[in-house]
Amino acid sequence: MNQSSSDFHALVASLVGPPSEIGSFIGSELVTGSGAMLPLVDPATGQTLLQFADTDAGIVHAALGSCQAGQKQWAAFSAQRRGEALAQLGHLVRRDAEPLARLEAITSGKTIKAARAQVAAVAEIFRYYAGWTDKFLGNVIPVPGGQLNYTLREPLGVVLAITPWNSPIYLAAWNVAPALAMGNAVLLKPSELTPLTALALAKLAREAGLPSGTLNVVNGLGKTIGDAAIGNPITKKVVFVGSTQTGRAVNAAAAQRPISCLLELGGKSANIVFDDADLDAACRAAVVAACANTGQNCAAGSRLLVQHGVYDRFVESVGRAVADYRIGHPLDETADGGPINNRAQYERIQCMVAMGLDEGARLVTGGVTPPGGPGFFVRPTVLSHVNNTMRIAREEVFGPVVVAIPFDTEADAIAIANDSEFALAGAVWTRDVARAHRVAAQVNAGLLWINMYRDMHVATPFGGNDSSGYGRSSGAECLYEYTKTKSVWLPIAEGD
Repeated sequence: MNQSSSDFHALVASLVGPPSEIGSFIGSELVTGSGAMLPLVDPATGQTLLQFADTDAGIVHAALGSCQAGQKQWAAFSAQRRGEALAQLGHLVRRDAEPLARLEAITSGKTIKAARAQVAAVAEIFRYYAGWTDKFLGNVIPVPGGQLNYTLREPLGVVLAITPWNSPIYLAAWNVAPALAMGNAVLLKPSELTPLTALALAKLAREAGLPSGTLNVVNGLGKTIGDAAIGNPITKKVVFVGSTQTGRAVNAAAAQRPISCLLELGGKSANIVFDDADLDAACRAAVVAACANTGQNCAAGSRLLVQHGVYDRFVESVGRAVADYRIGHPLDETADGGPINNRAQYERIQCMVAMGLDEGARLVTGGVTPPGGPGFFVRPTVLSHVNNTMRIAREEVFGPVVVAIPFDTEADAIAIANDSEFALAGAVWTRDVARAHRVAAQVNAGLLWINMYRDMHVATPFGGNDSSGYGRSSGAECLYEYTKTKSVWLPIAEGD
């Protein structure tokens, strides 16, 4: 299971380039930074895998200039040719799926099983948007008078995409692919904690035939890159995936120009279980909802709302199932979950669980004592007897922690679910079809499941409301995010 330093460096060299040259990817080359050295830490051991230098504003501006030149070439491609290049990129991801999955697992802490599934999804994402390049159309509008009026959907230019550490290559592709499909170039800023698979993806984009500069990557700290990139007039849109606090800062910076944002932020999603539900199925789903990717998931079902009549026995069942959720090394084929990605988040989870217990929650399973040994491993945790006024019920933990909140009636469940600053996802479990649809209609969320949890696909819109952000980052709907409308008029009536 363990990856030796030499094996890891060989993996990096094969997918990205020499470890000593890790930095940004501009045009077709790795460009090392000039700032402070940043460690890339193994979440499973806490040890440094390699170091790379922070970038600087000069590199950011150079990367944007390269993107601008690449975008002009890319937009000049026919729509069909762009689709072929994106389809080829998906093919290359499939070709390199296993080494990409290993690199993702080692650096993010995601299990190898989950990493393989997400790399397969990355290939599907590029295949899906490859099919849209020649199918996203303008309109002819029947205006009064003797004119022809039609609209064109044109690329914005250069898009800045800032992505997090919890699912690095998946979220990079999720946000890069639709922008590219519409003829834009992308400057991708991955988390400095997980920069490598973004670099690998950019190299594959060049191999697939995308012009130099169409997908560039800048690696370094957000405070180094953010202001320089957002303030540069080459940047025409900002896509940000991450915490609500940072998203607000990004939104405020973009508003100074002003340019638009697409924000996919935090969540505290309500997983609502009525007493007539299939409790066995709901229990299995509750574990996945809370613990998938070791809880590092913005759409996690971290608030479990359970009707009073079945509350005690259902929460007990969930506690037993969560206790059996096996946390292990990312390369362990039998592990259900891996370590938390970084020390700061690991320590935050411990503090949040302790705070919940101090607030009066009861520990069903898990707790603040981590397993012995190195690395950022936490025990999946269930807290019962929680009410929605507690901080543990209101703040995003971003770890494998679920709080169980009782409710009495349908109206109570909806009120509790909506009593949150977040509005990303949710679910309802019931055999009453009419009630399922009533609840789905009244819960404030961008995504809601009925008698299921966590299924997603690139073809359907994803995004939240309120402090969970705005805009939709997938499906055909998101293509409007990456184009601008031009209205064209032409007089055609005889004699005009």
